[in-house]
Amino acid sequence: MQKPIKEWSLEERPREKMMTRGTGALTNAELLAILISKGTKAKSALDLARDLLKIVGDDLNALGKLSHKSMRQLKGIGPTKAITLTAALELGRRRQQYTVLEKSKIGGSQDAFDIFNALIGDHDHEALAILYLNTANKVKHTEVLSHGGLSATVVDIRLILKNALLHAAPKIIIAHNHPSGNLTPSQSDKDITRKLQEASKLLDIQFLDHLIIGHNAYFSFADKDML
Repeated sequence: MQKPIKEWSLEERPREKMMTRGTGALTNAELLAILISKGTKAKSALDLARDLLKIVGDDLNALGKLSHKSMRQLKGIGPTKAITLTAALELGRRRQQYTVLEKSKIGGSQDAFDIFNALIGDHDHEALAILYLNTANKVKHTEVLSHGGLSATVVDIRLILKNALLHAAPKIIIAHNHPSGNLTPSQSDKDITRKLQEASKLLDIQFLDHLIIGHNAYFSFADKDML
């Protein structure tokens, strides 16, 4: 039987280690063990944390994509532990969004990608997001408008442009993700880009770019002179 963490020496216990040496001294597994809190008769919380990391190949980005239902497939991770872990990972994702938005002037497709990737890059389903910009290309508002992507849902161009007017945004950029990682634009992607471009011109709104993102990479319609 695995010795419980409370019977370890103080310097080995993750909580005590954090209090005396700071968060930077802890491994990813030790940080997860604090969230897991308690182990099982057979495994400590640290063992469970290591098992969880092993499932995703020690990739924290992949861990952030796991649903609480997926986490519960690991013996010893019940509903409470899974929800606690999912909530903590979601807070980390939202913190990343705020960090990116602090430098939210768009100078090119890479700047837009950094924001969109924080918004929808780790979704395991297709989603559509929009950046609403001012005349100086500063982001005024971000929005995840639909889930299901261009192939599974009808993109409401009127709603996108209505929201641009609502936020007094003379410029917009849209993006959707391909969870498969395939960045090649489909005919549907091309059609919605053309329709939004035509409609934007009627309202004197500049449609700057359409990005397809997946697996930390992106395709830009503007960079490829397709806008």
